[in-house]
Amino acid sequence: MQIGPYKLDGQVMMAPMAGITDGPFRKLAIEYGAALSVSEMISANPALKGTRKSQWRQQYTAESGIRSVQIVGTEPEQMAAGASYNVARGAQIIDINMGCPAKKVCRKAAGSALLRDENKVADILRSVVDAVDVPVTLKIRTGWSVEERNAVNIARIAESEGIQSLAVHGRTRACAFRGEAEYDTIAAVKQAVAMPVIANGDIDSPAKARAILDYTQADGVMVGRGAQGNPWLIRDIDHYLRHGKQLNVPTVIQVTDVMRRHMQDIYELYGEDTGVRIARKHLGWYCKRLPEGEKLRALFNASRGASEQMEWLAQYVDQYNVRQTGLAA
Repeated sequence: MQIGPYKLDGQVMMAPMAGITDGPFRKLAIEYGAALSVSEMISANPALKGTRKSQWRQQYTAESGIRSVQIVGTEPEQMAAGASYNVARGAQIIDINMGCPAKKVCRKAAGSALLRDENKVADILRSVVDAVDVPVTLKIRTGWSVEERNAVNIARIAESEGIQSLAVHGRTRACAFRGEAEYDTIAAVKQAVAMPVIANGDIDSPAKARAILDYTQADGVMVGRGAQGNPWLIRDIDHYLRHGKQLNVPTVIQVTDVMRRHMQDIYELYGEDTGVRIARKHLGWYCKRLPEGEKLRALFNASRGASEQMEWLAQYVDQYNVRQTGLAA
């Protein structure tokens, strides 16, 4: 797949997820084969540039892979300025968020709320494309509600305004994350435009990724919640799409090694106090893959310091090795 000057090495991308796909998470996604890993959404509101959350989210300049930075906002001028600001900081692709269903975003007429105003969609896309000299991409849902599915119209507008790829989540804003994603709309979008189209929504296995690509004829897939605590999903899908074969599930030792590295990166980015709190949710997802993982999760959640979280993980690995070998640690 080609996005502007960038030829992606693969068909599997990591979806932007606020509060989840931060720098440490994106680092793992790239390591495990994501052809593109899009940043958490960054507000285009200049009043929020100096907030601690924005500063954390803007730390992408040293990342490997293609730096795709997602921006969110409501006004064409602000979105254009936000795009220019992030390009100056090192963004190589600007992605526009018109897919977030969160109430706090939609109350401000941002995210997927914009899908109800096609004229404003065109204005925002045109302003951003004109403001920067890097490719601009777009992420949307199928519409505001089941009765107002307009993804095909939005896709045509996007292509006419110079958007260079489109990711479509197979739910409306009203659906949030409930029910099952549908792919008929994504297939219709792909038929309607020539630019690359990426299918998103409920892609949780290599076989499903293959089936969705075959059904929609999309150019790639975007993995979201299925990769939480499971970066191996990206690797597994990529391998299956290339070779038609399933890989072995990761071992306990492989999982705990990634947990340790992920924890270290989180502490480094956020500092210990905030890092310990942020690590808890990621560790909880990993623990679902581990024997007696619920007990380990409870220990992580009760831990008040980074060294304590690390110590519980080390003890778990030692005890696991004892169980496997029958030898004392």
